[in-house]
Amino acid sequence: MKIRTGFGFDVHKLVPDRELWLGGIRIDHTLGLLGHSDADVLIHALCDALLGAANLRDIGFHFPDTANEYKNIDSKILLRQTIALIRQKGYELGNADITVCAERPKLNPHIPAMQQCLADVMQVNPDDISIKATTTEKLGFTGREEGISAYASVLITATK
Repeated sequence: MKIRTGFGFDVHKLVPDRELWLGGIRIDHTLGLLGHSDADVLIHALCDALLGAANLRDIGFHFPDTANEYKNIDSKILLRQTIALIRQKGYELGNADITVCAERPKLNPHIPAMQQCLADVMQVNPDDISIKATTTEKLGFTGREEGISAYASVLITATK
């Protein structure tokens, strides 16, 4: 059995007057993430990990932030297209392990909904998607609540 791993990272700035989207769900918060799309750092890190594992470059290559068609796009659409790309190349998701770094809001109550949302988009078992939330103990840009970052690691298996 051929397996490959991939790693992804993303960060976006927190700003007023934007909705906060993480893991495909809207989370009530006073700030949202700034970006060309909905700025869902969790999904963006996951897309980069998947694309990297399949040697398909990165999210910016496939969905450039200079293209009007991706302006304010729902990142679930990008994830759906990403999983289609890796499947076209003959791979399937084995599992994903994702960590989101944010001081606020508290994300643990939202993790089951995020897992289910991502599983529905990718048509996989929610048990194949691990999501963890952590803070940076008030250190750095995350600790100052200037932004949110996410890291994703994936395992994909060859289907051909």
